[in-house]
Amino acid sequence: MSRFDSPMTHDCYLMKLSYFLLFFLFLGIHGSAQAQEISLGPEAKISVISCGPGEDLYASFGHSAFRVQDPSQHIDWVFNYGTFDFDTPNFYLKFARGKLLYALSLQRFENFLYTYQLENRWVREQILDLNADQQNSLFKFLQENHRPENRYYKYDFLFDNCATKIPEILKTVLGPELGYEYTFAAADKSFRDLIQMNLKRNSWSSFGIDLALGSVIDRQARPEEFIFLPEFVYSQMKEASLNGKPLVQRERLILDLNNPNVETYFTVTPLFWLLILLLFTLAFTLIDYRNDTRNRWFDFLLFSFSGLCGLLIAFLWFFTDHSSTQWNANILWAFPVNLILASLLIQKVPSSKYLIPYLVLLLAFLVIAVILWISGVQEFAPIIGVLWGCLGLRYVFLICHFKPRL
Repeated sequence: MSRFDSPMTHDCYLMKLSYFLLFFLFLGIHGSAQAQEISLGPEAKISVISCGPGEDLYASFGHSAFRVQDPSQHIDWVFNYGTFDFDTPNFYLKFARGKLLYALSLQRFENFLYTYQLENRWVREQILDLNADQQNSLFKFLQENHRPENRYYKYDFLFDNCATKIPEILKTVLGPELGYEYTFAAADKSFRDLIQMNLKRNSWSSFGIDLALGSVIDRQARPEEFIFLPEFVYSQMKEASLNGKPLVQRERLILDLNNPNVETYFTVTPLFWLLILLLFTLAFTLIDYRNDTRNRWFDFLLFSFSGLCGLLIAFLWFFTDHSSTQWNANILWAFPVNLILASLLIQKVPSSKYLIPYLVLLLAFLVIAVILWISGVQEFAPIIGVLWGCLGLRYVFLICHFKPRL
């Protein structure tokens, strides 16, 4: 999440898929400073930088990075694992399919900090208590990792991002003498719970993430898996020890800023528009029932919407490398085949003998989705019940409407 590369720099995924693209506009720039195979002097220090969340979705999860300072050599660099190259061939296709390689970039700290000043986001620094050999080993590792042949890696929002790189690299360099504690990890938290902690529930970003991410993120996260979010990397560093002593020598607040709490009007939230859809569904269904008619265009639009959502879910599940979009039970209501149904329902008298059995099947799918939700197999967006009400009501009406005619 560059910026919590993550949590989509967590600059984090579908979050990324629907929301993380903007995030990387800031992160996708390679730093002007170029790492060289040099050694740090006695006044050097290495720290972990943690950055607070921003207002936009791409910035909702914050960011983690390494900072290397050596005044004697005028070094003040940030090693950032949350960037990618917009010049990559077929960039947007690779991004959507989860095949885009992320990279370790290098930039001057003042340039890095300037972005967070513009976005009014806090920046904290944890200076690591390392001896000269340990610092040079870590710096050498980062320099080696920044070489063109080494800097790219396959990003995974949950398991391999800018936040997870921090403890992983420290463990690789410092070895078994480095110990991690996880008292900050709350029990019974799923990956979805942790993601939603950084989002407003009645928001399009929250709704989009719940729609796009499958049941794989509803399992309970192990304590060591919390660190896919930069905020937990910050907590982990506070509890880490090296040779029995605290890993963090001291910490300081570099930018004491917070995004203003922007008021969101109810009329621009997904719940508002789903309620509007429910009102239209109730009105059209009541009118159709009383007059023994059917609003073909309403059915066409409703089932086209459901089918298009299903195509997106199927694409993310079966045709991408995103591990968090698999086994998505939203496909039970957002069914791709509904696009075919929409093309039938636009006709005055649909001729298919499979129409009623298919509608019964869709109704059964809704019941199964409710059971999966209640049983905890997958958590759905809380407001999805309004949409299910629209679909279920129309399913029942269409079954009753067509039964005497087919």
